[in-house]
Amino acid sequence: MAGKTEGKATTAMQFKPLKDRVFVRYSEEMDRTAGGIYVPDTAKEKPQKGVVEAVGSEVKEVKVGNTILFDKYSGSKITIDNTEHLIIKEEDILGIFNG
Repeated sequence: MAGKTEGKATTAMQFKPLKDRVFVRYSEEMDRTAGGIYVPDTAKEKPQKGVVEAVGSEVKEVKVGNTILFDKYSGSKITIDNTEHLIIKEEDILGIFNG
């Protein structure tokens, strides 16, 4: 199984966005509310937060590894190795989380 895990990381890392595009992996969502209620996958909204995995050559303000907040309806969603990603323009990024 170790080979499969390495393959997943390699496939996502091989993707290189063009120009001002940013390749983002969605952050994990909580499965329960603060009150302890479980939320089914069908009721969950996609988070507006993610981790930058790759940037295009014209991206100026974000770097790989930054956790960012982006506009809810921005970008193109893609699935690579059963992991959802988003390709967005740098201008759709609302901010960078510190730390």
